Amino acid sequence: MKISEVPFAVLRFQYQLARFPLQLIEDRVVTRIPTEAPARLLFERSLGMLDTTVGNALDDPDLIERGTALVGRSDKLGRAAKLDAKAAARKEQADAKLKGARDQAIEDRQEAQAATEQEIKEARKTAERRKREATQSAQQQSAAAKRRADEAADRQKRTVESAERQVETRTQAAEKAAAKAASAKIDEAEDKLGDAAEKRAEADRVAELAAAEKQQRQEERAND
Repeated sequence: MKISEVPFAVLRFQYQLARFPLQLIEDRVVTRIPTEAPARLLFERSLGMLDTTVGNALDDPDLIERGTALVGRSDKLGRAAKLDAKAAARKEQADAKLKGARDQAIEDRQEAQAATEQEIKEARKTAERRKREATQSAQQQSAAAKRRADEAADRQKRTVESAERQVETRTQAAEKAAAKAASAKIDEAEDKLGDAAEKRAEADRVAELAAAEKQQRQEERAND
């Protein structure tokens, strides 16, 4: 060690002695506090800034590195804590909005249900009134309606009877026409059958003559 470095070494040692109580507090108290608690972050950042400042003053790279790391860690945790807090706040707002929307939906549903029940009651009352009015009107008009129904039934009956008579007349005419046509076809068929019989008899006579001539020729050849 150079003589010029002796004062710095002494100062570093003295700083370590002065820092010991702070380190003791950190080890026994601060470490029990949640890592993202504002009090712990403030303490660690302050301690890191102190290490960095003293390290620069005493030209101690290890002290500077330790202080810088402590400050960086505190800043990262602080930013994370802020983000968590912001996220928690947004979640709380979203939960509040969701709860409000649910409450409003429940209220709207209850109002709609009440309105629907009222509409059902009114509809039932209206239906009952119309039913009574219809019954009274039907009773008042029953005689006239019955008379009109009887008249309509009588007209319908006469119409059906007339249609039946027309159908019967047409059926009889069709049967007569069909019978006449069938008789004509039968006569025609009998005529054709007679012609065929005559032609068959003629053919038989021709065949007999041919057979007789054949027999005669055979006998003549036999005599020769």
